[in-house]
Amino acid sequence: MFFGFIFFAPFVAWAIWLFTPKRKMVVAIIDKTEITNKGQERISLDWVLNYEKFTKTTTKLYNSTNDYFGFEPLKGAQYRLKGLENFSNDQLEQLSNICDVAYFTDTYGVYSNDLNSHINFNERSQKIYGGMSSQDISFLEKMKRKKKLILTEFNDIGSPTSAEIRSQFESLFAVHWTGWVARYFENLDTTANKEIPRWLIRNYLQQHSHEWPFLNSGIAFVNQNDQVEILSSESDLENTVPQIRTFEYGQKHLNLPHFMKYPYWLDIMTYNDSINHAVAAYEIYTTTKGANILRQNGIPDKFPAVIMHNKKDYKFYYFCGDFCDNPIQHITSYFKGVPFFSWLFYDSSIPDERKSFFWKYYRPMVTKIFNDYYEEINSKQKK
Repeated sequence: MFFGFIFFAPFVAWAIWLFTPKRKMVVAIIDKTEITNKGQERISLDWVLNYEKFTKTTTKLYNSTNDYFGFEPLKGAQYRLKGLENFSNDQLEQLSNICDVAYFTDTYGVYSNDLNSHINFNERSQKIYGGMSSQDISFLEKMKRKKKLILTEFNDIGSPTSAEIRSQFESLFAVHWTGWVARYFENLDTTANKEIPRWLIRNYLQQHSHEWPFLNSGIAFVNQNDQVEILSSESDLENTVPQIRTFEYGQKHLNLPHFMKYPYWLDIMTYNDSINHAVAAYEIYTTTKGANILRQNGIPDKFPAVIMHNKKDYKFYYFCGDFCDNPIQHITSYFKGVPFFSWLFYDSSIPDERKSFFWKYYRPMVTKIFNDYYEEINSKQKK
């Protein structure tokens, strides 16, 4: 009996998904950092769209390989640029009329090392394409004016976006990037952890008497001017992994847990609290020594994780982390009910695992945002 259930359950789950009604909601997905055709930088969004049966037309599901604007890798080192930079103002106007949602998943871009497998991708190289553009801003302005749903996240206005474009975005949505980004590393031993960017190590050594006294875990803070500060688990941190504390609105209305670890790239933002409010905030738990390092460099130990403006004039979210990039399998989105078994896919006791963040935080949050918005636009169409 048990083995029969195990055998047939996936087929039943797939059949239920297959016959779940499709729901048309046109989403403009902007991803300027696609280098593999696997859609890693937007995989979490694609998962939600597919699982929830949101479609780009009344019949067609989103194609995770093709349905986005940005950088498209081709064979070898060839590529095609299909971003909004190719659009005229009239075309952007038309696109904003067609689309219900805009989601800027990643604007960091693609660099020459990314297309050369023989070169260290963790070292800086010449930009090929990336950064938010004036056309992106124009599209966002039009979407905001038409009261469409807008979602943005980590590094959309960070490097390599110009200061002028960043300022326009900040004015448009009443947010501000402090110039700092951060990331937790489970292992700061540079001989063992090849994920630590070479430029980060080099800059830290140059700024700190050529000493790198870190062998265990810690959090690296990087400023837009290349300043690097590191809090180590040995002496600077009481709880090594940044924690997201979700406030009452997020818990009640977005189905989010009170606390969630976040061990990946994040940006330190501020916002105008007369226009926006924080759904959740990061908390860095420091020792007295760690608190002094942050204070000396103007880095807060608490800062927004999710910024929201959800009113009748427009709907805007800024996720202050690389929320859409999680190590999940897109194929699981074809099986209805799979979230109930998500605990099988991760071990939350591992400090730097990110799958639990997708299942416990990103998926319920974005699903609720999309479902609520779909009901809103669908009710308007019926009137």
